[in-house]
Amino acid sequence: MPGIVEIRWHGRGGQGVKTAAEILAEAAITDGKYIQSFPEYGPERMGAPVLAYNRLSDERIDLHSNVYAPDHVVVLDPTLLDSTDVAEGLRKEGTLLVNTSMTPDQVRKKTGFPGRILTVDASKIAKEEIGRPIANTTCLGAFVKASGITNLENVKHSIRGHLGSKLDEKVVQANMRALERAYQEVVEA
Repeated sequence: MPGIVEIRWHGRGGQGVKTAAEILAEAAITDGKYIQSFPEYGPERMGAPVLAYNRLSDERIDLHSNVYAPDHVVVLDPTLLDSTDVAEGLRKEGTLLVNTSMTPDQVRKKTGFPGRILTVDASKIAKEEIGRPIANTTCLGAFVKASGITNLENVKHSIRGHLGSKLDEKVVQANMRALERAYQEVVEA
């Protein structure tokens, strides 16, 4: 369907890949977008590779399948670069965002993806701001900057709604700081 933006998220069980996709979907709803957000699990255990997907459109989405040719790919766990073709199906004019201390050029050599590559050391930012290297909300900040799909205020509102009832206010605020830092620190080649 034309006019649909598709996103694929890569991570491992327990890293919050599904949560990141849900938060982005909720933020896009604030913009009046139609959305889909859904996970794909392999073996259901901590540390196993996990995928999550988003579809966003200004019009109703009648497509109900996995995302095979995403416009954007976000990789929360850089170790997946060694075991998974994270750029598989990614449109050549698409964006690959990776949580890593590597440069975009180093990621390009590792993946072979010829398009737009951005990196952010989201795990380091999350460790410094949140106290744990769970980089899902941090990667969202970098993704918002890279994609322009929504804005930080919508994502903050979605984070508050999603995490506010589960986590202490200090942890929610730490996630907000990590989100903002990643927005500022994302690097493009």
